[in-house]
Amino acid sequence: MLSHIELKKGLIVVVDGSPYQIIESAPQRCAQRRLMVQTKMKNLINGNVLEKTVHQGETFEEADVLKLKAKFIYSNKGKFLFCEEKDPSKRFELSQEQIGDTAMYLKPNTILEALIFKDKVINVLMPIKAQLKVKEAPPGVRGDRAQGGTKLVVLETGVQMNVPLFIETDDIIEINTENGEYVRRVE
Repeated sequence: MLSHIELKKGLIVVVDGSPYQIIESAPQRCAQRRLMVQTKMKNLINGNVLEKTVHQGETFEEADVLKLKAKFIYSNKGKFLFCEEKDPSKRFELSQEQIGDTAMYLKPNTILEALIFKDKVINVLMPIKAQLKVKEAPPGVRGDRAQGGTKLVVLETGVQMNVPLFIETDDIIEINTENGEYVRRVE
């Protein structure tokens, strides 16, 4: 059992019989110097986010989650099809709600970790950084170079994002999937 002070970002716990991954965890002191922990947790089965204040004395069970290497195959109408990396005949499907906003960075043949809870695949863990090709980029406009400028480009998965002016079509860029920001151009 985990106490309230052991709840850290990334940990997977069981709440009301469902596995929740802790997205944010911030300790706070309140009246009479008692420590509370403000948490934000994501349900790994249906994608709902729960904000919960955990008080001193509350305990949580760590979820018994297995990890398996999986490969993304394709998406269609909000459904995402995956298969086991070693056995392509073993396929499973997840919804847009389960995967969340990071689904827009998935491209075919990406290797991910699938999470298994009670013998059922419930979600996948996206890598923190993804490398995608720039499909469309307007030319960078020369101007005041003392301040960094950005422009809107379209990536191979259809995502639009702001990048520095020097990025051109067919460049490969690295993106942080947690916050959706440009990281660097891959050489």
